[in-house]
Amino acid sequence: MTHDVLAAWFGVDRSTITRAVGEIRPLLAERGCRVPGGVRLPTLADVVAYLDHVRAAALMDATEIRVRRPRAGRAGRQRFVSGKSRTNAIKTLVLSDTQGRLLFCGATVPGSTADITQARQAGLTHWLAHTAGVRILADAGYQGLGAQTGGQVITPTLRHHKKALERLPGIAELRTAQRREHARRRVRVEHAIAHLKNWRSLTRHLGRRDSLDTTIRAVAGLLSDHQHTDRGKPIAAITAM
Repeated sequence: MTHDVLAAWFGVDRSTITRAVGEIRPLLAERGCRVPGGVRLPTLADVVAYLDHVRAAALMDATEIRVRRPRAGRAGRQRFVSGKSRTNAIKTLVLSDTQGRLLFCGATVPGSTADITQARQAGLTHWLAHTAGVRILADAGYQGLGAQTGGQVITPTLRHHKKALERLPGIAELRTAQRREHARRRVRVEHAIAHLKNWRSLTRHLGRRDSLDTTIRAVAGLLSDHQHTDRGKPIAAITAM
């Protein structure tokens, strides 16, 4: 819904709607994602502590959101060019539980940043160093975090060279089966990202790049509320709660 339409509905000026959205968005972003019991996790440190407390596994991935390209001649213009999609983007870190419900979404970085670098800059390795029972499934973009975190970040099995596999009959099939099983267990975080991208502002962000981080975290908090809503209850019962 555009600000012009909202202004017409409420009978106010468009600038009033824009100012109200600008004031509410940071408040929503600071709430964090919801987990069972009504607890909210605003930071990555809170997510790691929660996983360690409940002894639950999590799924991790990064997603890119297209943004406007900085104007010509501006310093750092190439920082937002993604090496994967070859577009100007901002990357955000996403963690979900094994059912695909959001736990964390944020730690935004320019699109040129590698996935593993983003996780390190967000402090994931630091917080995992203070735990022992956390297990996070990630894709091949996080190869190396497993050794750095004592096996708490689990990545898919490495592919071996074809000639090496020829000397080890059956290994190729075993490793292929392991990678498929890992992908099957990790696919839920892809579903969580798909639900995030249902919001138009996260398919392609046309506003200011420095406001995207709060937008992402605000949307993630609203989506996590929706994921924990009992859809079997009547609307009147939910309203009464």
